[in-house]
Amino acid sequence: MIIVMKPGASREHIDRVMEKIQGFGYKPHPIFGTDKTVIGAIGDERGKARLESLLTCDGVENVVRILKPFKLASREFHPAPTVLNLGGVRIGEGSFTVMAGPCSVESEEQLLAIAHEVKKAGATILRGGAFKPRTSPYAFRGMEEDGLKLLALARQETGLKIVTEVMNPRDIDICMKYADMLQIGARNVQNFSLLTEVGRAKAPVLLKRGMATTIEELIMSAEYIMAEGNMEVVLCERGIRTFETATRNTFDISAVPVLKKLSHLPVITDPSHATGIWDLVAPMAKASLVAGADGIIVEVHNKPEEAFSDGPQSLKPATFAALMQELRKLAEIENKSM
Repeated sequence: MIIVMKPGASREHIDRVMEKIQGFGYKPHPIFGTDKTVIGAIGDERGKARLESLLTCDGVENVVRILKPFKLASREFHPAPTVLNLGGVRIGEGSFTVMAGPCSVESEEQLLAIAHEVKKAGATILRGGAFKPRTSPYAFRGMEEDGLKLLALARQETGLKIVTEVMNPRDIDICMKYADMLQIGARNVQNFSLLTEVGRAKAPVLLKRGMATTIEELIMSAEYIMAEGNMEVVLCERGIRTFETATRNTFDISAVPVLKKLSHLPVITDPSHATGIWDLVAPMAKASLVAGADGIIVEVHNKPEEAFSDGPQSLKPATFAALMQELRKLAEIENKSM
């Protein structure tokens, strides 16, 4: 339910309504606008009749039911698009943010070389996996905290912000110590214990769509994070599993405008995992921008043939730099800043 306060409602009226919401067993989530305040009441929907009684409270203009199963992430609750500010890096409406770097942190030499290259090309966020989910238990599964320390070193040298994947609730604190943004990967999109703990941690989150996750299920996973009070969530389309075998996954480009229509959260894409083939990354990155995405996350490696993971889908630095030039031209046409 959404409680819409009258224009000019006093803080006393707002606080009293929030106290009543809490008294009914709901969590109040206020949004203070320039003209009026709206308060989302999140909880067991069986008690919504009690919330409708708030219409009699001083300062309340209307009580509106949210029809979608996701509440905090919906456009009904928050009509204006959300924009994240990641230490000066803007993610959201009007911007096209590029996150780039290797699939896995492999060594100091490797990471710093790539970090400087993507920075020079115009990326503002460095991606790199220190904890790696792998299909085989015998594959390289990351440098863990040593990898996180290298990411922090790369940030110190380049000024790039850091996004890295967290896989286990017990690793959240150590990842937050070094990273600016936590990534929830495709395999953990419905790991509800992890989503809840990340929500409580209040760190900015990049939430990737699972290979068999519907759009509604993706937004509901974001809702788990937001229900704990963490509103800094970015959604990521990274391809879904279909009958097609020509690419690693099937890139659901239509998910971008659909997500933007249903949710106020920023939406980016991952053309690297979506295709799995390096020479398909640039066309899909450009398609993402035109489709309305707020950015991309791309894998870049200086020696893809020697990469510990995902070499076939990684761009070499020169190819990435050429892509960035093309994206800037498109961004200008689409009235987006880079």
